[in-house]
Amino acid sequence: MKEKVIYWITGSQTLYGAETLAHVAQHSEEMANYVNERMPVTVKYLTTCKSSDEIEAAVKQVNADDDCIGIITWCHTFSPAKMWIRGLTKLQKPMCHFATQYNNELPYDTIDMDFMNENQAAHGDREFGYIVSRLRMDNKVIVGYYKDEEALAQLAAWCKAAAGLAFSKRVKVCRFSDNMRDVAVTEGDKIDTHINLGWQVDFYPVGDLVDYIDKVTEEEIDAQMAEYAEKYTMATDRIDAVREQAKYEVAIDKFCKDKGGYIGIVDHFGSLHGMNQLPGLAIQDLQGKGYGFGAEGDWKVAALGAIMQYMAGQKGTGLMEDYTYDFPREACLGAHMLEVSPQFAGTKPEIQVHPLGIGGKSDPARLVFEGLESPEGVAVSMIDMGNRMRLIIQKIEIIKYPKRMPKLPVAGLMWHYKPDFKTGVAAWIYAGGAHHTVVSSVLTMQDMIDLGNMMGLEVITIDEKTEINEFKKQLMYSDAIYKVKS
Repeated sequence: MKEKVIYWITGSQTLYGAETLAHVAQHSEEMANYVNERMPVTVKYLTTCKSSDEIEAAVKQVNADDDCIGIITWCHTFSPAKMWIRGLTKLQKPMCHFATQYNNELPYDTIDMDFMNENQAAHGDREFGYIVSRLRMDNKVIVGYYKDEEALAQLAAWCKAAAGLAFSKRVKVCRFSDNMRDVAVTEGDKIDTHINLGWQVDFYPVGDLVDYIDKVTEEEIDAQMAEYAEKYTMATDRIDAVREQAKYEVAIDKFCKDKGGYIGIVDHFGSLHGMNQLPGLAIQDLQGKGYGFGAEGDWKVAALGAIMQYMAGQKGTGLMEDYTYDFPREACLGAHMLEVSPQFAGTKPEIQVHPLGIGGKSDPARLVFEGLESPEGVAVSMIDMGNRMRLIIQKIEIIKYPKRMPKLPVAGLMWHYKPDFKTGVAAWIYAGGAHHTVVSSVLTMQDMIDLGNMMGLEVITIDEKTEINEFKKQLMYSDAIYKVKS
């Protein structure tokens, strides 16, 4: 992610003279360098813009730079906003308005009009903010001294989201199956999503994958088995079943790369013609390497999982499914048949082989482990509301299993809902949240809110402040707004 660039562009004007403008440029570069050291991406000072032509030229440079994922604007002095119109209307990258300044505290003993003329961020912020509002631009505003930890944390979240947006525009999902029979929430408009989000979702018959599986060599399987031995504990003597999963992993990885760089995968236990097992260990290990996965045709989760893993640095993020409640502990057990990512492991994963009651295939190898703990995490669902995509983001607390579950041979997580069990579950259901989610112990609510806003999605949040009556009103207001828009 550090290879991605966000340019720092400062606003000023020629009125202040060469000496002041030299100070403006010096201050801007110093501030950008300080911020850069604390961001997940690279922040570079680009220029101080003093005219419409300079602003337009800077925007064209930003748009043309494939490594650039956004801009940070700051008005050190007063920058007349009409000169920003031509440039801002051409901007194709996200923008964050950093309402900051070079000095933290006023120099009360020495402040004079020279200082006032050179340090006018409060003045410039409002002029710039007006034209952005007038242009109806959906930018981010962050307020605070540029060395302030809270402001830097907000900026880092925005930078991660900008990187996620850039990654999102190139996401390709490979589907080896259609939607599970009669299931509604995993459906969605793939063409509209391709247009608005850039997600390319393509179908291949499972037979195309079987052709790849049949061509995997014993040497390639041996190499994959060696990789498993390095990372996991072999807790089965049914090595042939594990080698079958190794063969699947090699084939799926090769298929996705050969066909144009798919980073999301969808399969279905009902579409396995020519395969001996449902891919379990194979999909789990691929998720550990950054692939997004969606079960039973859920391409939205596959795409969202790939993006969120990228934002999280491939840590603590992946497919999850709400399975069953523990009412006395006000907790939910999340898991899936086989495909929970090892990024969630709180114990060293074991490779085990057990029967699977659906799919009608041989006993699949899978990773089994108890999940990690995290005081703050997020569960995220994206659903198609007909006239827009809704992103539902819920804050959760991921907890340790209260007891061992020796007869449940799957990997999983347990969590508490925010703000509390009953409110959290009810709010999720009122919002139409899916049973498939992407959970992350690394990303924050703000990371996902920023991403959803940049994507132009309807963003619904469930956190400590959620109250059901007000939440239902929010959903009604949102429906009314989108009916007008459509």
